[in-house]
Amino acid sequence: MSKLLITLLTVVCFTAGAAAQSYEGTIQYDKKKQQALVIDYAYPAEAVQNAIVQKLEKMGYKPKEEKGILNRDKGFLIYKNIFITDITKERLDYLIKVERKSRKESDEAVMYLIIMRGDKNALTQMESYDVGSAKAFLNNLLPEIEAANLELQIKAQQELVAKAEKKLADLKDDQASLEKKLEQNKKDQEDTQKDIESQKQSLGILIGKRRTN
Repeated sequence: MSKLLITLLTVVCFTAGAAAQSYEGTIQYDKKKQQALVIDYAYPAEAVQNAIVQKLEKMGYKPKEEKGILNRDKGFLIYKNIFITDITKERLDYLIKVERKSRKESDEAVMYLIIMRGDKNALTQMESYDVGSAKAFLNNLLPEIEAANLELQIKAQQELVAKAEKKLADLKDDQASLEKKLEQNKKDQEDTQKDIESQKQSLGILIGKRRTN
């Protein structure tokens, strides 16, 4: 592959990642179809979720996660009564869900953001400026997602290195064990050879005692 083609592919991939744009959509939550902001990222769901969790953690917020096998809202991260000043100066509830885009697309994810004011969906009531700010907040997550994805890649590579090092250590242990067995085998052969010579001498003495007619 030529350098020019590699460069073009790199530019295309970067542009595709950088062009991730949020849009308005819906998702089921609390047995209702909720208005939400949605955005697709060309990164694994784990990297996307780590990025948003870490970003909000730096602001001092930790989520409550919806869990439970029978919980239809499983996977939602719930941030209650928090400030995200990049969106609005008002305290609101932010409900976030990140999931794999599809079974085939393991390296692509979709994020849903529901904004609640009390028990009402705030997106339907927010000023267009604030909705635009919320979309920009999601659009601008790319650097954090790239960083989170890099950390996942580093962790995965560290695990591969650790696995290879353990395999090498096991092989060296096997070698040491085999060498020890070979040494013991060599000693056993020498001892057996001495025993054979001794037994042959004894046999020769016994044969010498035969009476000849």
